[in-house]
Amino acid sequence: MLSLNTTKYSPPSPYQLSELPKPTLGDSNDVIIKVHAASINPIDVKKASGVLKMALKDEFPYKIGYDCAGTVTEIGSNVSNLNVGDQVYTRLPETSRGSCSEFVSCPAKYVALKPPSLSFTDAASIPLAAMTALQALRRYNGDLAGKTVLIPAGLGGTGLFACQLAKHAFKAGKVITTVSTSKIPMVNELLGDGTVDESMPAHLPPSSYQNNQLTDPVIDYTKDDPQNAIEPGTVDFLFDTVGSSMPYLSLMRPDTGCIISVSTLPSGDQLQASSVMQLPHRPVLPMHVRVALNLMDSVRRLRAWRYGVNYSYMFLESSGEDLDYLRELVESEKLRTVVGSTANLRDVEAVKDLCQVVYSGKGGLGKAVIKVVDE
Repeated sequence: MLSLNTTKYSPPSPYQLSELPKPTLGDSNDVIIKVHAASINPIDVKKASGVLKMALKDEFPYKIGYDCAGTVTEIGSNVSNLNVGDQVYTRLPETSRGSCSEFVSCPAKYVALKPPSLSFTDAASIPLAAMTALQALRRYNGDLAGKTVLIPAGLGGTGLFACQLAKHAFKAGKVITTVSTSKIPMVNELLGDGTVDESMPAHLPPSSYQNNQLTDPVIDYTKDDPQNAIEPGTVDFLFDTVGSSMPYLSLMRPDTGCIISVSTLPSGDQLQASSVMQLPHRPVLPMHVRVALNLMDSVRRLRAWRYGVNYSYMFLESSGEDLDYLRELVESEKLRTVVGSTANLRDVEAVKDLCQVVYSGKGGLGKAVIKVVDE
């Protein structure tokens, strides 16, 4: 089968499309999926570049991608929740990685029926990013209803889902986000009217402020620093997708404020226990790496504690049940996706360009999707 891969840790430029063995049912609980579309997330290209090579040695060729949507072609003897021919979507576990391929094998518990109203391309854009946002929002100790939530990069791959989930599923009172100047008019258009609430655009002169609040849908981060645009001590929950955990501590509400990050670094203990390390050969973090990561995480937690804020890093846990819940939200029109760019798997140069945009973290809008089968 055709599969996108790299023969060494690298940025996207050396990626190649080559024939690799088609996966087989390795377990009675597995399914085989014919991939129609696969989305690219930052972790896909960052991990392929070797960001975790000090802790984890991967095998080569390294297959790219975790998210996909497609059709079930085979099922194991113990699989009861899926049938051959089902249209599904999934975030593959580490042992099944390689969604940018014609076929993938995956334990059925990580697979769910895709939202019927969505194309395979749209469905493939959802699993990793939307589940990450969902699981992060659940980490708040209490009810987010009526609370203030700050989600930087609201039109980024994960932020776009987090804004919608915060407002429509968790009933947040105020959702604040940041985007660049050119994307400001797109917020309501792409996320829906009323999804993002008020914040303060700091590029306006101080005389424009009244009680430190103005009505504006977003903060233009190219002109405004959220630390100046948001009243200190008013944010209940920060979902950090851009490495802004520590700089935004002053914005958090003392004693009850919560920061969940997916863009700093995990503790060594978290990384060792994470799904990334759940491989057949049971890799173990080198002790010096584990200790160093634990120390850096402890420093961040201590800094947050001094502000009365609960900080933690979070790893995504793949879940078919979460995908079922997200499907319900999509079908009830409470959650929509944004596919910003696509490429055909067989156009390798276009695929590499798309992956490079995700790798650089600049210029992208919404999710990037690779079409394996033309719809």
